[in-house]
Amino acid sequence: MAQIPYLDVQNLTKSFGAQVLFKDISFSIAEGQHIGLVAQNGTGKSTLLSILTGRESYDSGNIIYRNDLRVGMLEQNPKFDPKESVLDACFNHEGNPNRILKAKQILTMLKINDLDQPMEQLSGGQQKRVALANVLILEPDFLILDEPTNHLDLEMIEWLEGYLSRGNKTIFMVTHDRYFLDNVCNTILELDNKTIYTYRGNYSYYLEKRQERIDNTRAEIARANNLYRTELEWMRRMPQARGHKARYREEAFYELQAKAKQRIEERQIRLKSSTVYIGSKIFECQYVSKKFDDKVILKDFYYNFSRFEKMGIVGNNGTGKSTFIKMLLGKVTPDSGKFDIGDTVRFGYFSQEGLKFHEDQKVIDVITDIADYIDLGGGKHMTASQFLNFFLFSPEEQHNYVYKLSGGEKRKLYLCTVLMQNPNFLVLDEPTNDLDIQTLQILEEYLQDFPGCVIVVSHDRYFMDKVIDHLLVFKGEGEVKDFPGNYTQYRDFQKMKSKEETQQTPIRKSNAAEENTKKDYHNNTKRKMSFKEKREYEQLTERINQLEEEKNNIEGLLCSGTLSIEELTEKSKRLPLLKEELDELEFRWLELSELT
Repeated sequence: MAQIPYLDVQNLTKSFGAQVLFKDISFSIAEGQHIGLVAQNGTGKSTLLSILTGRESYDSGNIIYRNDLRVGMLEQNPKFDPKESVLDACFNHEGNPNRILKAKQILTMLKINDLDQPMEQLSGGQQKRVALANVLILEPDFLILDEPTNHLDLEMIEWLEGYLSRGNKTIFMVTHDRYFLDNVCNTILELDNKTIYTYRGNYSYYLEKRQERIDNTRAEIARANNLYRTELEWMRRMPQARGHKARYREEAFYELQAKAKQRIEERQIRLKSSTVYIGSKIFECQYVSKKFDDKVILKDFYYNFSRFEKMGIVGNNGTGKSTFIKMLLGKVTPDSGKFDIGDTVRFGYFSQEGLKFHEDQKVIDVITDIADYIDLGGGKHMTASQFLNFFLFSPEEQHNYVYKLSGGEKRKLYLCTVLMQNPNFLVLDEPTNDLDIQTLQILEEYLQDFPGCVIVVSHDRYFMDKVIDHLLVFKGEGEVKDFPGNYTQYRDFQKMKSKEETQQTPIRKSNAAEENTKKDYHNNTKRKMSFKEKREYEQLTERINQLEEEKNNIEGLLCSGTLSIEELTEKSKRLPLLKEELDELEFRWLELSELT
């Protein structure tokens, strides 16, 4: 007997006035499926989620949930009572002690530590994390998540990936995070041209099969066009009075005509803009220090930014990434040191906060207020309308008023206002939030070809891999590391380093013993290991394996959501001590391994 789906959507249609978002779409979600919904901004992703949770009406169709199904919804912009505490915001509906304990665990993993703090004191990003915790602790049968990775740092995202991937959870999500889609989802639904397409695989599989679908559709259109020309001649020759077979052929002709006139909107060019000249001197960060109360952001930090450099900035929330950018732009003053900026540098800044638009202004007017065209170099120009069209604002949408735009479309319009200013140094703080995947692909190509300098702060790993050539890693407490590579290379380096720490473990001896060992290490004629050293070497290897196993167990428990607050605190304190002991063992193990 076939299993009853958790959700069955049949012939669903939704429109706003003359604008049809989707028409007669059907799909079902079974237990254990992890489904990601992808589509362009403004085509109805968030509206569909709102319809499924009863917060938005629809024109026609049926939505059938399995009986007694518990559904949890994460909204893109959750609302709270500003006066209630963080813990009350999670449990104003019930006070189950076990769930309160679980809430504390998950909030700790999401770096919300003051559970008595009023919600009005939290930033928008922190409130989104409280809302995410609220959904997870209820352990519903069916999770519906709207942009779950927004406002999470990379460490939190990786934790959430592991959390959602464990067990038999059923998930339906909208996210622009392509790594997240790849690692969590086993089915992709694409909403395109008012229709739903299903791909039973992760995001990489979707990209491959989507291109096959587009190629097949293009071939069908080409065949229809060839046949259409023949049938059009027949239609022109046929008299008005037609028999039954002729009328049948006539009906088929109009179906053929509709197919032949289909258009697949795909960009065939990359936009290569020209920028204002940028000299060899970009900026020099001269031993900058900054702290807020006792929290150190930077400490005597020096960096000389090179011409045409494309830098990514990563780190946990609160380590100072946005503060660094604001100091560079002169919006925040360092406590000591300075940023020495080249005379030819012209910044274009995309902030997390966005831009306040005049809601009664048309999209095209927002852009033409900045410039009528953008310089492409070589005497070529692109008009404001062409530029908007390149970033997926159709000619009709360009004449919409701003108040009609979705949140993602407003972010995209804000991005266009920054690029239209023709800067030679782009500073982008979380540019991927709320942008659809198609726009992200366009922006990636634009930045790859951008003939200037780029700094990007982003939690989007896929985006960072495509755009940047090296990283500044903000570790906290004023520590910043420069890494020559993209984010995936950095994570691979971390894993390799961790593996080396597992395999090689030393014990530091007295200064005199260390000095003697160093002399032996560099001596071309190596002495053999003594019996005592052989025994020590074997014990070290055994001890390393024990510590590594303990470290892996603790890391697994910290991600499990099963620990009490006391256990969570105890394990969190034990983990750095373990790592420190492994680091100390590494030196001695290396010394002895040279004698084997």
